[in-house]
Amino acid sequence: MHVVVLFSGGKDSVFATFWALTHGFDVTLVTVKAEEDSTMFHHPNIDKTKLQAKALGLKQVFVTTNENNWHEDLKEAIKKLEIGGLVGGAIASEYQKRRFERICEELGIVSYSPLWHKGDELLQEMINYFEIYVTAVAAEGLGPELLGEPFKKLLGKRANVHKFLEGGEGETFVANAPFFKKAIKIKKWKKTWDGVRGNAEIEKTG
Repeated sequence: MHVVVLFSGGKDSVFATFWALTHGFDVTLVTVKAEEDSTMFHHPNIDKTKLQAKALGLKQVFVTTNENNWHEDLKEAIKKLEIGGLVGGAIASEYQKRRFERICEELGIVSYSPLWHKGDELLQEMINYFEIYVTAVAAEGLGPELLGEPFKKLLGKRANVHKFLEGGEGETFVANAPFFKKAIKIKKWKKTWDGVRGNAEIEKTG
């Protein structure tokens, strides 16, 4: 079956891609470029997902949209690909999961959520096998010192956040995984911090 994976470049969507590939699906990555304050979609380093798609050897489609039109824009983009299913990386967010399921219902395709309600075992697997960096923080207890740092450093914090950052408390970027054909070497970050939240944009790779 041909499926699309909603791909942000973060740990959850990379794992969802891994799941789809190991289940024998023909995978196309669909990456949404939304507004910076989107409640639905990942923002930091979206353009750098091209490097991940290349490392994975997979086709990638970008969908540029906004908070008001994302449903129709995403649905139309997926419809053109003539797929049989959609794979998402939702872990605990009913808000996101239900909205993606609605698109699947309207298109008559299958919705897959392989990470849904997975716990510590999945998190440990990501830490063991993925090279993950923190690219955004937006929660009390998470400061600028975490930006551009390995994700496992964040786990040592006693902040009151979801362990997968599912509530928008932060974002991540995967630079390498066992199924990447080539690692992405990050040489320089551009970090911003407004006193409450911050981003780490990949400025240079090699």
